[in-house]
Parts: sequence; C-alpha cells; structure tokens
Amino acid sequence: MTNTVLDLTDVWLTLQGNAGPVDILKGITLSVAKGETLGLVGPSGSGKSSLLMLMGGLERATRGRVSALGHDMTALNEDGLARFRRGRMGVVFQSFHLIPTMTALENVAVPLELQGAADAFERARDELHAVGLATRADHYPAQLSGGEQQRVALARAAAPRPALLLADEPTGNLDSANGAAIMDLLFALRDRHGATLVMVTHAPDLAARCDRVIRLADGRIMDEGQP
Repeated sequence: MTNTVLDLTDVWLTLQGNAGPVDILKGITLSVAKGETLGLVGPSGSGKSSLLMLMGGLERATRGRVSALGHDMTALNEDGLARFRRGRMGVVFQSFHLIPTMTALENVAVPLELQGAADAFERARDELHAVGLATRADHYPAQLSGGEQQRVALARAAAPRPALLLADEPTGNLDSANGAAIMDLLFALRDRHGATLVMVTHAPDLAARCDRVIRLADGRIMDEGQP
C-alpha cells in the first residue's frame, strides 16, 4: 500500500482571461505523504490557492495528472469528484462558507448526513465540543463572531474524519488572537483524526509548524524544504 496521499505530475492550469489564455500553474510535480503537514506559501497570485483547489478536485487541471488517495481525479467527472471527496476530504476556506439558514450544529452535520450517517447530529455535537462551541450549537452564523464561524467550518471539515484536510488561508480573515486559536485547533483536529494536512498561508508562524513548505511564484514551485 502506498504511503503517498497526493501525487501531481506535470500539472498545468490554464484559464481564459480577457486578453486570452493565462497559465496559472506551470508544470507542477509534487507528492504529499500520508500524515504529512504541507504548507504552500508565496506572493499573491503565485498559484497557491489554485494548486490547493486542484488537490481537492475543486478545479480541473488543463493537462497533467492529479491523483489523490490512490484515485486518478483527472479521470472523474464533476459528479464523480463530488462523490469521491465525500468523507475523504475536508476543506476549510478563508471565508467560512457556512449555510446562513442553518445552525452551527446543522452546518457541521451536513457532510455526515450526505454520507448517510445515522449518528450525524451526535457526531456533529462532538466536533463542536472539540472546537469549544458546545454551547453555541443552536446559533446561526450571523449570531457568531468570525472566529466562531471559522471554528464551525473546521468542525464541519473534520466531522467526516477525512484522510485529507485542505485549508486555504484559514486564519486570513481573523485577528491575531483568533488566528492563533484556529491554528491550534487545526493541528489538534489533524492529530485527532490522523489526517494529512495541506494549507495555503501567508502567516510565517503557521508555515513554521508544517513538516515541509513549498514556495510558489508565477505558477511554479521555486523551492521546498523545512520551514
């Protein structure tokens, strides 16, 4: 059994701009080992978030091969990708993406219900407890602070116990105190579920906690190594 969770081979991403096609990612080749924590860093526009979206099957490579958990994602259609991600991947965005008409508990339970888990709400309550929001379970996103909303988003991503956890600037919209708390929770959830963690970050202290850091510029990997 392979110890590799993610494999990208000569991956390109080209999008259509006003002046014609624009190469966002250029020949990315990269492997991520099981249990590794990988940080993606680089200036704005370097392709970090696009690379993370490719890893999660949320963006399609123009050419090259993306393999996750032993499956070739480039061979799957949109429905196939959605089914593949379910329960296997958790994604945390900078802007939370909570469903405003659902309580914190209901938001966390959504991926579990999609999996058909009979104990969806019980497990969702456990995850909210793990991020310190047991008493806020019945509150709606508009009733929560930014830090609390990001905690709910973390709980929702972790609830299905995914093998792969992807985070795109998880502290980007938070002040320093809330950002530090989210960092601690993110690593605690990784340890709790034994997930592989890949994150995009501009925060040097967050990158420093990763096992390995990859620096991108102009859609290419410039260097990689210890943080």
